[in-house]
Amino acid sequence: MSRDARWDALLELVGKHGRVEVEDAAATLEVSAATIRRDLDQLAEQQLLTRTRGGAVAHGVSYELALRYKTGRNAPEKQAIGRAVSGLVAAGEVVGLTGGTTITEVARSLAVRSDLVGDTGPGGQPTLTVVTNALNIANELVIRPQIKIVVTGGVARPQSYELTGPLASGVLGEITLDVAVLGVNAIDTERGAYVHHEGEASINRLLAQQAQRVVVAADSSKIGKRAFARVCDLGQVDFLVTDTGITRDAKARFTEAGVTVIAV
Repeated sequence: MSRDARWDALLELVGKHGRVEVEDAAATLEVSAATIRRDLDQLAEQQLLTRTRGGAVAHGVSYELALRYKTGRNAPEKQAIGRAVSGLVAAGEVVGLTGGTTITEVARSLAVRSDLVGDTGPGGQPTLTVVTNALNIANELVIRPQIKIVVTGGVARPQSYELTGPLASGVLGEITLDVAVLGVNAIDTERGAYVHHEGEASINRLLAQQAQRVVVAADSSKIGKRAFARVCDLGQVDFLVTDTGITRDAKARFTEAGVTVIAV
């Protein structure tokens, strides 16, 4: 097992249980205890967890894996969701994208849509405008001549590469969107959509307020879960695009709340 794979697995264990013990992790990953200790020391140096005697615990009250360690989780489902969300966007529209691994897949699907290529030669105009506060998404799309990229200002969060704060709010307050695509950490029919960080929640909420249509893109592991900061209630959500892991009961409850559920 590679170092990156071990780190991903260790962070998954900490995220799930709140802590990890060296001996247990060594047995689970089938590596030596010395290797696990070294891995935990290096993850602690990056402030991704806190070392304890004999193991490690989650770093901070609200634990959140850094984006670079979440890319492989539920990857096929997220790619399918990305394609489905892309299909809800029409040429010529202005699309707001938050950060996160699922929304990154939405951006990648938009980037390769053949009907959006258009006339990108000298004098040609972009066929889609994307407004985002996610640095990684802007980096991927900026090389696509068919897509006009608008990046908010703000302070970057290393966990998600998202820009937050009053500079981001100032930009978003001056524009309108046809559709906002929100990545969330939790969504249910009682509490609405939530994320881990209050700064990201504020920006996501503003994107939703500025849009004519709101799409929440979330794999089924997020449904019925709880997170720290509220983004919006279901009254603002038009579509929930998720995977086929959503239960029949949950789908019915979202539908009753007025949300169109697309399960792929």
